[in-house]
Amino acid sequence: MSSEQSPSTSDVIGPRPRRLTYAAALAGLEGLALVIGGVWILVLGMTGEPDDRQQAVTGGITLIVLALLPLLAARGLLARRGWSRGPAIITQVVALPVAYNLLTSDGSAIPAGIALAAAAVTALVLLVNAETTEALGIRGPGRAE
Repeated sequence: MSSEQSPSTSDVIGPRPRRLTYAAALAGLEGLALVIGGVWILVLGMTGEPDDRQQAVTGGITLIVLALLPLLAARGLLARRGWSRGPAIITQVVALPVAYNLLTSDGSAIPAGIALAAAAVTALVLLVNAETTEALGIRGPGRAE
């Protein structure tokens, strides 16, 4: 199929809704935070004296790899790809228990838990919004063309 036969989503629907842009920005910020956290743990593991250097390096690399999911989802949301909503929603659902753990920990992690919970709930609301769903070209059951 040529590009003339199958126009892109942005050609058919018009400008990208703000809600979709905001959801992509939140997913991108979460991915960026994971990268920063992963690099921070790696640096501390390599330069500091952690209890277990191998565990610090593994944890840092794991966070950096986990950052790929929200970053790819954010890129897909900005490009209005229907597949990107699934990874974005999964990222937000996974963030909720992490936020809960931060909220129930000592006092220094509570602000991070509040910020993460607010971002995750806001992104979920934006992602399941009808305007966002329509902009991504997602149709419900029985609504196929």
